Amino acid sequence: MKHLPNRIYLSPPHMGGHELNYVHKAFEDNFVAPAGPNIEGFERELCDKTGAAYSVALSSGTAAIHLALILLGVGPEDEVLCSSFTFSASANPIVYLRATPVFIDSEPETWNMSPEFLELAIQDRIKKGKKPKALILVHLYGMPAKMDELLEIARHFEIPVIEDAAEALGSTYKKRNAGKFGDIGIFSFNGNKIITTSGGGALVSENKEYVEKARFLAMQAKDPAPHYEHSQIGYNYRLSNISAGIGRGQLEVLEKRVKQRRENFSFYQEAFQQIEEIQFLKEPTGHFSNRWLSTFTLKNSSVSPEKIRLHLETCNIESRPLWKPLHLQPVFKTLPFYGEKVSENLFQNGLCLPSGSDLQEEDLARIVKEVKKVFI
Repeated sequence: MKHLPNRIYLSPPHMGGHELNYVHKAFEDNFVAPAGPNIEGFERELCDKTGAAYSVALSSGTAAIHLALILLGVGPEDEVLCSSFTFSASANPIVYLRATPVFIDSEPETWNMSPEFLELAIQDRIKKGKKPKALILVHLYGMPAKMDELLEIARHFEIPVIEDAAEALGSTYKKRNAGKFGDIGIFSFNGNKIITTSGGGALVSENKEYVEKARFLAMQAKDPAPHYEHSQIGYNYRLSNISAGIGRGQLEVLEKRVKQRRENFSFYQEAFQQIEEIQFLKEPTGHFSNRWLSTFTLKNSSVSPEKIRLHLETCNIESRPLWKPLHLQPVFKTLPFYGEKVSENLFQNGLCLPSGSDLQEEDLARIVKEVKKVFI
């Protein structure tokens, strides 16, 4: 039986060393609950890192988007504009509320929402008598979207913005942190993100009322009373004190993790510069990506991304296609879409390479060696 080398994962968790201190303290103080000093500390420290005025720690980024939509008054029969080139969690909460996602194609410079098609979509929905209730835009793979253009359009039509920065903690646009631009920002701390709480997320805003209402709803919407009194529906969306302790340790090494991810990207970019078919996404002026995942597309190549992926898998190396656009997903295929084939082409021609911040140089060299074999 052939012995495989150690598995190289796409984006595994990477502990910094101090996480256990916070977790042990929580056990010692018996704060094994969705309340406690680690949650308060994590929210405060997240604000310090991002520059956000207020934050609430939640069970997932999906929960954060769900609450953000509720805060903005989205309900049945409303329409919400959403990036198509993203993970389904960006759009699923729209459907939770029995509203309709309206998908917008990408532009090629950042792979994020196209300002051109956003404006076209808004004008067309208004013409059809359905002004969108909100806009969810995504910073894909850590690359900030074209925020100036997108925000100008949203403000012109008075449509509130939810900034999905699930993949973009540590990224900046014109030296401002991702997550700070919209009416509400959201982050994810899933196990594969640049830092993790094992599973978790957060909602941030400059609007104190939004964050306080989100915290209220996330804790089952319990009204002030000596008994359990509920005047509206709530959710069990609060992050645990244990998970928040992990997050506090992770936040301490955020800048280091961004540096390590960007070094991975630079290694790949240099290693593949002689293979003209492999194209890497450059940072436009003013954009700083955390390079959460190192990705590339193939141009004029007889090799397919799937061929590379399958070969890497035989070598015990995990890779992944780029996101399949949501307007092509079976569950969303009947919903409105505005665009051409930018995101579709990216999906067909792109691949995500292993990007963990704990990758060693020998790991990176092994990955590069195996990818190059496919082109021989």
